[in-house]
Amino acid sequence: MTTTAENPAPSVEARDTAGAAKASRGRAIAILLWSIRHWSVVVAGAVLVVAVLWALVPGWFAHSSPTAIGATDKLLPPSSAHWFGTDRLGRDQYSRVVHGARASLSGSVVAVLIGVAVGSVFGALAGWFGRWIDAVVMRLIDVVLSIPGFLLAITIVVVLGYGILQAAAAVGLTSSAAFARLIRSEVLRARTSQYVEAAVASGARSSTVLLRHVVPNSLGPTLSLVTIQFGISIIWIASLSFLGLGAQPPSPEWGRLVADGRNFLASKPYLVVYPALTVAAVVLAGNRLARHFAERQKR
Repeated sequence: MTTTAENPAPSVEARDTAGAAKASRGRAIAILLWSIRHWSVVVAGAVLVVAVLWALVPGWFAHSSPTAIGATDKLLPPSSAHWFGTDRLGRDQYSRVVHGARASLSGSVVAVLIGVAVGSVFGALAGWFGRWIDAVVMRLIDVVLSIPGFLLAITIVVVLGYGILQAAAAVGLTSSAAFARLIRSEVLRARTSQYVEAAVASGARSSTVLLRHVVPNSLGPTLSLVTIQFGISIIWIASLSFLGLGAQPPSPEWGRLVADGRNFLASKPYLVVYPALTVAAVVLAGNRLARHFAERQKR
């Protein structure tokens, strides 16, 4: 006769531990398979994570000062000591690219926030109240969208003054028309939903319904547009800095670095290639994530 001591039954804790381990392995395998199927999304996310880390903690990646001048290190080619070479003043180009992420990305974030904030206000008012308010706002949006965006941004930054914040504000105001049109369409859709009609029937004020129910539920579909506009803002802010309207010397910024190296494009192309490739990589990564978000929303 076999005793229970010889073949003890597994305890409840052991079964729970084994189940949790099996579930963890299943989740890890599922994540691995998803990463293989969507490898481009993973790469795009990694590029953006690195760019954000450059902006937040540049000292982790570049140990030399981006503004330190080296009299004996002028226009050195890429090497183990200077990965991206040095510029005409002997400053380490890799360090300037890394530290330039802060100005470029922070300016783009400010531009997107301004665009979303201004566009949400005008789009929500036009979609909720309709009638003459909708007509006035939509005609204003049509006028803004009829002007080439970058030309309008140049005009605004000339009025506001030169600087990275002024460039960000100009880009944000220019992009607000696109956000306003999208928010208006979402507000028109949400205004006829059952939960909004129930809130209105319960006696809630229009401002309360608009701020508590309509606007929050209308911001979700703007996620893909936010990601796309983030990449566009990087390009426009870099372009404004290239023209001398954005970041001012000696502040490192990706567009400013391209402008500083354009006179040496024939003999020292690395001064332009590396910051330009950085801008292209970050923008392409943002656009890939935007397409991914749009596909998920459609599904």
